[in-house]
Amino acid sequence: MPATLALGTHRCREVAAAARRAATAPDPWVDTAPNYLRGRAQTLLAPVLRAHPRLGISTKVGFVPAAEAAAAQRAGVLSPEEAASGHSLAPAYVRWQLNRNRQQLGRSRLEVVLLHNPERAGARTPEQVAAAFRVLEEEAAAGRIGGYGVATWSGFADGVLTVRGLLAAARAAACGSAHHLVAVQLPVSLVMAGPLAAALNDRGPIAEAAVANLDVYASAPLHGGELLAAATPELAAFIRPGLSVAGACLLAVASCPGVSRVLVSASTAAHWDDALAGLAGGPLDSDHLRTVLDVLTPT
Repeated sequence: MPATLALGTHRCREVAAAARRAATAPDPWVDTAPNYLRGRAQTLLAPVLRAHPRLGISTKVGFVPAAEAAAAQRAGVLSPEEAASGHSLAPAYVRWQLNRNRQQLGRSRLEVVLLHNPERAGARTPEQVAAAFRVLEEEAAAGRIGGYGVATWSGFADGVLTVRGLLAAARAAACGSAHHLVAVQLPVSLVMAGPLAAALNDRGPIAEAAVANLDVYASAPLHGGELLAAATPELAAFIRPGLSVAGACLLAVASCPGVSRVLVSASTAAHWDDALAGLAGGPLDSDHLRTVLDVLTPT
């Protein structure tokens, strides 16, 4: 299936208004985290989720919002060292933050929960991921989450994470039952084009995730907005005539084989409509996408 557009709230300024627009999409979805918008994103999303029950949600566990650190320490689920680091995948904290997420979002069941940048654990990443997966399998078995996954910035690129390793950890956590690992999230753009180029050759984490029937959420498709200044109208016309720079760059990411959702922080109606227009004509064929990457590769 072609990739769909979803709202990413990391850099979204008007979260509630943007979520209402996303709720009208054919495959409505919003991605968030408890630390986004200085800890306010989830509470701002709650009334929109109540008004639009079809709006799917993926959120995260791992980062420690400054406003929650003291409460987590009082609850005995976060050590002073973890609070100071701003990140924890300790099982007790994962459970606590999951409950906090449900309260903030106003939903008793969350569609997808992602471990947020587990590579921050360094050498202990595989061990911490395995322990957190056991908690997430328990939550899925209890019906409190639909599935889980990993949202990473550099984990796959650095070799700290592999799709094979995540699948093995999920199978072990499920103790012989069907596991609930359903998604991976990683940056894909014309700047961070390594995963895209690999996927075009049936290699890398995106291709491996697709073979395992995992959804792939492409984060930072405009590289934090930098592509809007760095790319040119000529590049946009080469990708597909008639598209804006933003629309063309999003189309390139959406055309990557194996990508399921493209997360865009469209704060205004104009930005959302422009993003939709970029994907409206269907994906680029793989040969043309390879040519686009060849044009961008320094000689």
